[in-house]
This record gives sequence, C-alpha cells and structure tokens, in this order.
Amino acid sequence: MLDILYAISDFLWGTPMTVALLGTGLFLSIAFGFRYNFRKIGFHFKNTFGKMFKKGEGTGTVSGFAAACTAMANTIGVGNIGGVATAIVAGGPGAVFWMWVSGLLGMSTKACEIILGQRYRVKYSESMDEYMCDRSFVMKNALGWKRGAVVLAVACFVLGPWTCCVQTESVTSSLEEGFGINPLISVIVLGATCLLTIAGGLKRISSIMEKVVPFMAMLYILGGLGILLMNLPQVPAAFGLIFKSAFTPMAGVGGFAGATVRDAIRYGIARGLYSNDAGTGYGIIAHASAKTDHPVRQSSWGWGEVFLDTIVVCSVTALSLILTNAYIDYPEIDSAQLTTVAFKVAYGDFGGWFMAIAITIFAWTTIIGMYYSCEKSVNYAFGDTKANRRATWVYMVYYMVPCVVLYNIQADALWAMTDILSAVYVIITLIFIYAKHKEIFRLFHDFWDRFVPAQQRGEHPENVSYGTVDEKAEKGV
Repeated sequence: MLDILYAISDFLWGTPMTVALLGTGLFLSIAFGFRYNFRKIGFHFKNTFGKMFKKGEGTGTVSGFAAACTAMANTIGVGNIGGVATAIVAGGPGAVFWMWVSGLLGMSTKACEIILGQRYRVKYSESMDEYMCDRSFVMKNALGWKRGAVVLAVACFVLGPWTCCVQTESVTSSLEEGFGINPLISVIVLGATCLLTIAGGLKRISSIMEKVVPFMAMLYILGGLGILLMNLPQVPAAFGLIFKSAFTPMAGVGGFAGATVRDAIRYGIARGLYSNDAGTGYGIIAHASAKTDHPVRQSSWGWGEVFLDTIVVCSVTALSLILTNAYIDYPEIDSAQLTTVAFKVAYGDFGGWFMAIAITIFAWTTIIGMYYSCEKSVNYAFGDTKANRRATWVYMVYYMVPCVVLYNIQADALWAMTDILSAVYVIITLIFIYAKHKEIFRLFHDFWDRFVPAQQRGEHPENVSYGTVDEKAEKGV
C-alpha cells in the first residue's frame, strides 16, 4: 500500500505540478508587480502585524488578525517542524532553497485565495451568525458548477480529517521522545481538548488562536535562534550547503543516503506547500470571515503568513537540523522526532522537553484550524438550515476519529496521503484562480489605483465588501 501511495504522490508532485505551482506564482507575482514579494513590504507589515490588536474596519465576523491566526493555525505547525525534517531527509539541504522559492512565489498565490474568499463569501444568519466561504462556495458562486460544488464539499469534509493523522503522529512521537509519555494517553488528551475547543465555533477558535499561535511561534523562533548563536561560525557554511545542494546532487554522507536535484525540488516544494498552504485554497476559507474595508487589504496576509511561516519558521527548523548534523547522525529517525533530537543535541534534555511541548501545541492548533476548514464544507452541503447545525455537531465527532485512532501509522505513509490530497486541492484552486483572474485583477487595481489613493488624499471611500450572495439558495443544495 505504501508503494502505491508513493507512486501516486510522485506522479502528482512530478514535473507538471512543480511547473504549475512555480509558474503560477511567477505569473501572478509579475502581474501584481511583485507587490506581494518584494515591493510594498512596509504597507503589508503595517496592515498585518502592525494591526494585530485592532478589531478591523468593515463587514465581517472576526478581525483580520483573528482570521489570519486561524489560517496560521493551519500553516505554522508540524509542517514547519516535521515537514521540514522530512524534506531534508528525502531531498537533502537543497530542499530548503526550494521551500524558500515556493514561499516567495506563493505569497501572490495566497493573496489570490484571500481575495476569492472575500469576494465570493456568503452570510449565514439562521443556523449560525457568520460570514464564510470555501472551495465549494467559489465553485458555485463564481463558476456556477453546482453539482461539482456538492461533490467537492462532500470529498473535503470526508477526507479532510485524515490529513490530521500527520499532526497526531508528530505529537505522540515527540511526547514519547521528550517525556516518555504513552502515545495512547497523548491522543486521548489531544482529542478531548480539541473537541472542547471546536465545539465553541469560529469565535472561540479564533479567540484562542490569536493568543496561542503568535506566542508559540515566537517562542519556537527564539529556541531556534539559540542554536544558530551556539553554532554561529558554522552558519555561513550551512547556507552555502543549502544553495549548493539545491542545484547539484548531494552525495551520501554518514547516515544520509544522498539526494538528487530532482529530490530537492520535489520535496522542497511539496513540504513548503504543506507548510504555508499557498495554492491549496485554505486561504479562501480562513480569511472569508475577516472584517476589512476591501478584499485586497486582507490579502496583505498573503505576504504576512508565508513570510512568517516559510521564510522565518521553516528556516529556523532547517538550520537547526543542519547545524546539529541531526539528519546525518540519526538516519533511523524522521519527521518531527528528528527535529526534537536536533534540539536535544543543542540543549540536552531541556531541548527535548521544549520541542515536545512546542510540537504538541502546534499540532493542537493545526488540528483545530483544519477543523474550521472542513466544517465550511459541511456548512455548504447542508445550507443555512437547522440541519446544518445538527450536522456540524455530528461532524465534530467524526473529525476527531482519525486523529485519535490512526496515531501510530508510519509517518511516511501519512505524508504520502497528505501530499495526494494537497495536490488535488492545488489543482482545484489553480483552476479557480485562472478562471477568475480578471475579477481578481479588477479588485487588485481598484484597491491600488482608486481606494488607497483616495484614502491618502484624506477621503473616505465606501467600503468594498461582499457577502450578499443569497444564502437561501444554499438550502436547495
């Protein structure tokens, strides 16, 4: 079965997918005048991290920062820890370079997702008080594919929970490595606390995420910077190794089997995508509920999320693995457990304890963030009705089953399954972006050519907000 999963994963993440993702990111970056990559960084910082504690202006359910934290619960997590480790083990240090490339170009792709989510969102008022959107809403409201939207919604909420097995596996292996905790105890506590949190709906989820995610991310970054400082003379050589092995094969050394350039590109882009979610469509879902005066302003988080996730957090993990030589000295270990070992090499037992706690919290927030994404598919399928409310409660239980039951599946198999589902999401999302690129660019130019200049002149242009799509139509789905 593992061989079959590998074959499907390798096919989907072969040259065509690599070209499609990087090509789309490059096309969008050029079309946007590199405003999400290199230009307007000051503007994006001001409208993201600079407004972390503001409620937001405009129409929506939660603040732009709260929505972004819900999104970052998906992005800043085990993908940054276990995913990076898996990429380096399979693709060598050169995979890190391709993570950076996918991240820089993915900023524009993520921005498009956010614009689509804001543009085609709906307002549910009978079964819940919430603005929302997901891939199915876009498929129906933007493209008019009603039957396809139903099939997509069912597929998302049925298959989505199974990708969270990656998170649970990372938690159990790390807690066992750091504290010797029985995996069964870990999954029971993890499942119970996640269930209690998601039962509170979007407002509880976003409220918790905007407190936990930034704090834990900063703590992890500081821990990784400590390793860099302890190995400061070796840092230039580590960067040199990353750049060199990104374009030339890396021979086997110690317990490392070696890697080709193709391996570096394939695993770097795949793990980078899983980490920052650029192109998967999760940005459509998480940011649709945000309060903002214009969809393109919220899309600044296309830069903010990917920058923090891939350029900062993933780099911290990668350099920790390379500087401690963990990926060479411990060939029998993979995923988040390898990063835990790297921190133990640097900090002793304290490093193992720190990583066990960090991975647990990251995985916990990711499972909750993923639930919110899957729940929107349930909401679409049942519409704004009482049945939607009942179905949501049932779904909470179903969602947690794979996380609790399949915690001991081999990590390689879990990552292969996650890659397959991510590839399908990418294909669908790219179709959306290309199909509605004129509307995306129309809103983009409206913001930069009309809305922002008007505000700079001291005027008060009317908010550009959506969510007026007739949600009653969803009842007929």
